[in-house]
Amino acid sequence: MIGGGFAGLSAATALADAGARVTVLEARPALGGRASAFTDPVTGERVDNGQHIVIGGYHETFKFLRRIGADANVRLQKRLAVQIVDTSGRSSRLVCPSWPAPFHLLAGVMSWSALDWRDRRAALRMGPALMRGDAALSQNRASARLARMVLHNRASARLDPGTTVRQWLESIGQTPRLIELLWQPLAVAALSESIDTASALPFREVLRRMFGASSRDSALGFPSVALDEWYVQPARSFIERRQGEVCTGTTAVLHVDGASRGPRVEIASASRAGVAGRQLRPDAAICAVPWYALPALFPSSPPELAAVIDAAGRTASSSIVTVNLWLDRRVTRDAFVGLPGRTMQWVFDKSVLFDGHGSHLSLVSSAAGDLVSASNSELTELALRELRDALPAAREASLLRAVVVRERRATFSIAPGQPARPGTRTPLRGVFLAGDWIDTGLPATIESAVMSGHRAAEAVNS
Repeated sequence: MIGGGFAGLSAATALADAGARVTVLEARPALGGRASAFTDPVTGERVDNGQHIVIGGYHETFKFLRRIGADANVRLQKRLAVQIVDTSGRSSRLVCPSWPAPFHLLAGVMSWSALDWRDRRAALRMGPALMRGDAALSQNRASARLARMVLHNRASARLDPGTTVRQWLESIGQTPRLIELLWQPLAVAALSESIDTASALPFREVLRRMFGASSRDSALGFPSVALDEWYVQPARSFIERRQGEVCTGTTAVLHVDGASRGPRVEIASASRAGVAGRQLRPDAAICAVPWYALPALFPSSPPELAAVIDAAGRTASSSIVTVNLWLDRRVTRDAFVGLPGRTMQWVFDKSVLFDGHGSHLSLVSSAAGDLVSASNSELTELALRELRDALPAAREASLLRAVVVRERRATFSIAPGQPARPGTRTPLRGVFLAGDWIDTGLPATIESAVMSGHRAAEAVNS
């Protein structure tokens, strides 16, 4: 296993659970990939490299977490509830009742005080747009049939891969207000890309998982501990208890000497003495690295993978910036608040999520290509200004500490025209691919990464 993020660890634990002896090689000093944590030297707190959330509909993710005994470290809402503060400073709350899907969403929207009757009527059109041709609804066929009778029975044209999120939303009659307050914040959070450039297909798949089969699927979940405590350490322990090996700070390259011999993994450098220069002859090798790291894994550039390596090298990236602020007082009672129309789109109260004291807030800006070159002081000032604009209680609070985290290549781009995403299997004997960028139908989410890891494990065992 080359790569120790969600994809690599989900694949490794699935294989270890099936009785395989697994070796995980991770180039970074610690496991976790793009979902990791570090210790802030001033506060002593573990700080995530960005806020990661799950939804109840991430079934493969929860399967992985249950396997390693980490599902209890997720605060999953009983029902979808989101606090929103619009650009005028008006605060409102979208709360969905525990009704069968998709009626829970419709009921929540119908009672949302931020919308008028035009917005609510437009929301009725989303149900048919999501359910048309949706295989995920097979678990709830009765509700789907009833929804089609009750909801607006509008024909839904086949969604073209070149259609952007905004174009799709407008084509199904979503109003500017509904897009601004609901669909755009969800889309940018899920896709890490502007709705004017992101393809609508992956976003529609995310919405189907949220609002298709069960009201629980749309509930939001948040790690209640730092990311390394949440899944990294439990996964590592799971692998090592089953006689597996985990090597961090270890750079590896992959060679394929011939169709009959399969992969050869050469450890180019390692933090542990005696590991560098070691060669492994595994029955199978799973490359669970980000798209941008794939070319370096194959220095000999095997012709069978030339197209995949070339596509990975041409795939664009999207950035995420997180500004962590420590204040001298609590400024919200909510675990998170949506800030639509602002540069920082969400604020998360880590003290609430972690049952801690004080006030540690994480403000997140996805699709942040214009921000990554700004200085730490500029980003801190921006985050603090937008926080105080949205939350009156923050205006009297004093800033104690600020830490900025930039993930320049946080996600791969899903804009129309990007190279095709590869599948799990490759033409090379014993070589498989995993990672959120593999063709799962989802954007760069935790669920996509875990799905790819489980698919790779199944492919190895088949």
